[in-house]
Amino acid sequence: MDGSLLPLALVTGAARRVGKAVALELARQGFAIGLHAHLSTREAESTAAEIADLGVPVFRFTADLTDPAQIERMFAGVAELSNPLRVLVNSAGIMEKGDLRELPVEAWDKTLDLNLRAPWLCARAAAKLMAARPEAAGAGPAGGSGGVIINITDSGAQKAWTSFPAYIVSKAGLEALTRLMARAFAPEVRVNAVAPGLILPSADMPPEAWQRLVDRLPLKAAGQPEDIARAVVFFVQNPYVTGQTLAVDGGYQLV
Repeated sequence: MDGSLLPLALVTGAARRVGKAVALELARQGFAIGLHAHLSTREAESTAAEIADLGVPVFRFTADLTDPAQIERMFAGVAELSNPLRVLVNSAGIMEKGDLRELPVEAWDKTLDLNLRAPWLCARAAAKLMAARPEAAGAGPAGGSGGVIINITDSGAQKAWTSFPAYIVSKAGLEALTRLMARAFAPEVRVNAVAPGLILPSADMPPEAWQRLVDRLPLKAAGQPEDIARAVVFFVQNPYVTGQTLAVDGGYQLV
């Protein structure tokens, strides 16, 4: 198939970790990939090469998603492509420690701007493009009407992680935003969320601390980025599902 005719899946934060796994799996499913990254330039180059090896087009986008103007420029670039936008995965995010009693306003705003405001701005820009090209609905591997948006939230979004207040607020807000957008963007665009559990430890987490968390899970095992990617594909391929959050967490929400 002509690569210019393949539907496009845009994945934010796609250079590494979960975003990379999602981008690679969507490429295997037959999508051209819009690969967004900000500062992870070297990782983005490597991921783009892996996607290209799968035989689908890959388009690089560099943007600071905390800047609304840069989001606008990114989607202007997406609109210029011959590949119609059919999938948006909002995967970019940050998780920083803090104390509500001392957290600087700048740190709060940085987290909320990237984890909550950026998915909203990206989603509404994507929805406009998806709804404007409904003729793509019957083509390619994505089911449904104009397209689908998938937000990456967190299985702990409803827990009181006092060490990560801005992060928890942002992810809880993103789950609510998912439901709101599912109603507002229907019927042309579906909106769902995937809530990962213990998938990858942060760089500063000691291995023994990570293992203690894993041992508490009913399934007694950490997940893999590919588990999240498969959940994304589930939402892409099921045209009668919208407004839902799927926890992929080994039973973390049961603990």
